[in-house]
Amino acid sequence: MKTNPKIDSNNKKAPLIVIAGPTAVGKSDLAIALAREINGEIVSCDSMQVYRGMDIGSAKVSKEEQALAVHHLIDVLDPKEPCDVHRFKEMAKACVLDIQSRGKTPILCGGTGFYIQSIVYDIDFTEQSEDTSYRKALEEYGRINGAEKLHERLKEIDPVSYETIHPNNQKRVIRALEFYHKSGKPISSHNEEEHQKASPYDTKFFVLTDDRGLLYDRINKRVDLMMEEGLLDEVKSLLDYGCQANMTSMQGIGYKQLIPYLSGEISLEQAIYDIKIESRHYAKRQLTWFRRERDAIWLDRQEYPKTEDLLKRILIEIGSNENECK
Repeated sequence: MKTNPKIDSNNKKAPLIVIAGPTAVGKSDLAIALAREINGEIVSCDSMQVYRGMDIGSAKVSKEEQALAVHHLIDVLDPKEPCDVHRFKEMAKACVLDIQSRGKTPILCGGTGFYIQSIVYDIDFTEQSEDTSYRKALEEYGRINGAEKLHERLKEIDPVSYETIHPNNQKRVIRALEFYHKSGKPISSHNEEEHQKASPYDTKFFVLTDDRGLLYDRINKRVDLMMEEGLLDEVKSLLDYGCQANMTSMQGIGYKQLIPYLSGEISLEQAIYDIKIESRHYAKRQLTWFRRERDAIWLDRQEYPKTEDLLKRILIEIGSNENECK
C-alpha cells in the first residue's frame, strides 16, 4: 500500500517534497521512509554525493539503503569534473520532471541549501558577459593574500554573502565579487529576488533540526566512524586517481582537511580536529540558510525522536491520500 500526496484543488502544480537540514540530523532515513510510503523517488541535493568514489566522506547512502527507494544524482560525476549550482540545477530539474512524468513524487533530500533553492524556485542563473581579466585579478589576489583576505572583500559590498559563503569556497566568493562588479548590486539581493518568485511546484518544505549539543556530538562521532571506515584511504585513492586539491570535489569537508596531512603539513590528529570543527561550523551555516526559507515547516528531533514519528507528522502535513493504492 502506497499513498500519494493530495494536490490542492486550487493549485494544479505538481507536488514536490523537500527534506532538508544540517549534516547528521537524519535526513536520509526519513527520505527513504517517506519515499516508500508515498510512491516517491529521492533526488539527492548534496554537492559531494554526485561524485563517484566519494562514499565515506560524503556520508553517501549505502547500496542497501539505495535499494529501499530509488535515488537520483548519486555517483553521476567523475571526481575530476567540476560541478556548480548551474549544472546541478539542470540535472536535478531533469530528474524531477522524469519522476513526475511517471506519476511518482519527487523528494529533494540534502543539506546544500543553495542547490535545493535553485530547484524549488527555478532560479535563473543566466550569466552576464564575462570579465575574465577581473576574475583572474581576483584569483591572483586570493593566491597571494589568501582565501580569508579575498573573503573580507565581501564584507562591505555584500554582508549577507559574507556571512553565508565560507572563505574556503573561493569559487563562490569570486562569483559574488564578480556579480557586484558587473551589476552594482549584491548577488545575495539577486538570489533573494529569485527566491521571492512563486515556486513552479506545489512544494512542502521540511527542515529537520535538533538540540545543538546533541547534533554536534553526533557530528563528532560520525567523523570518528568515517575514519574507522577508511576515509583516509578514500582520500588517498582519489589523489592517486589524479584528483587535485583545487578541484571542486576536493573542497568537500573531510577531503580538504586530510590532504594537508597526506602532504606532511599537519598531524593526523589536527586534520581530524579540523574535520570535526568545520563540520560543526557547516551545520550552523546550514541552519542559518534554511531559516531564510519562508514556508519551511521545522521538525525538531527533540519532539520527534524517531523516524516513524517524523514520518507521521509529514504525512499529516502533505495530506497523503490513504485510500489510493499504487
